[in-house]
Amino acid sequence: MTAGDAATARGARSPIQAWDVFTNILTVVLAFMFGFPLFWAVSSALKLPIELNVIPPLWFPPAPRWSNFLEVNEVLPFFRFMGNTAVITVASTVGGVLTASLVAYGFSHFRFRGRQAIFILMLSTMMLPMEVTLIPTYLIFNELRMVDTFWPLFLPDWFGGGPFAIFLFRQFFLSIPRDLSDAAKIDGCHVMRFFRSILVPLSVPVMITLSILFFQGSWNELMRPLIYLTSMTNYTVSVGLMFLRTQILANVAQRGEPTEHLLMAGSVISMMPSLILFFILQRYFIRGVIMSGIKG
Repeated sequence: MTAGDAATARGARSPIQAWDVFTNILTVVLAFMFGFPLFWAVSSALKLPIELNVIPPLWFPPAPRWSNFLEVNEVLPFFRFMGNTAVITVASTVGGVLTASLVAYGFSHFRFRGRQAIFILMLSTMMLPMEVTLIPTYLIFNELRMVDTFWPLFLPDWFGGGPFAIFLFRQFFLSIPRDLSDAAKIDGCHVMRFFRSILVPLSVPVMITLSILFFQGSWNELMRPLIYLTSMTNYTVSVGLMFLRTQILANVAQRGEPTEHLLMAGSVISMMPSLILFFILQRYFIRGVIMSGIKG
C-alpha cells in the first residue's frame, strides 16, 4: 500500500470514528438526563425530613433511612394498594394478551366477507381518546353495579385487548406461512389446536412484549381507578400516591414539617415492579416488536 492509499484509508475511517464518539457521548448525556429523576427520587426517599430542602442539595444522605419505606404503610395502607394493583394488573394482562391473540388469529387466518373493512374500522378506534367513551362506559358499569369494584378496571381488556394489541399479533401471524396451517389441516389439526400448539409457542416474544405494555399501562393508570374506586380499601397505587400527596400537603400546612420523603418512598416502591419486569424481559420486548413488523 502506498502512502497515498494509507492516507485515504485513514481519512475514510476518521468520520466513522468521530461519529462513534459523538453517539457514545450523546448516549451518556441522555442516560444521565433520563436517569437523574430516578436517582433523585431514590435519594430523597432515603433522607430525613430536615435533609430534604437544604441548600446546597444533599445528593447522598449520610445515613440512609430505610425505614421510610415502612413508614409509608403506617400513614396509608400502601401495601394493600400494591396488592389491589397487582390483582387488577394480572387480570388485565392475561385477558388482554389472550383475547387479542384470538381476535388477531381470526383476522390473519380466516377468510370472510368484510374482513379488511372490519380490521380498518377496528384500527380507527385508536384515534378515539379515552375521554370520549368515559361517560358511556361509566354509565354501563354503574347499571351493572360494578362501580367501586375491580371489574371496570380489567374487564374491558377481556374483549379484544385493544386495537394495538390486535394489530401487533396480526402482523406477526401474517409472517407465518399459510402452508403451515394448510399442512396442519391436512393432518387433521383443528383450528384451535393449531392456534394453541403452533401459533402460541411461536408468538412468545410478541406475547411478552404486549404483557409488558399491558402491565405498565394497568399498573400506572390513574384515570379509571380515580373514577371507579371510591373506597380506600380498593385504591390502587396511583390513586394511593395521589391521596398520599394530599395528606402530605395537609401535614405541611398544619405542622410546617416537610414529609416529601414519604411520597418519594411510595413512588420508588410503586415503580419497582415495572422496572424489574422490563429489565428482565427487555430482550424479548425488542425481539417481539421487530418480529411483529416483518409483514404488512
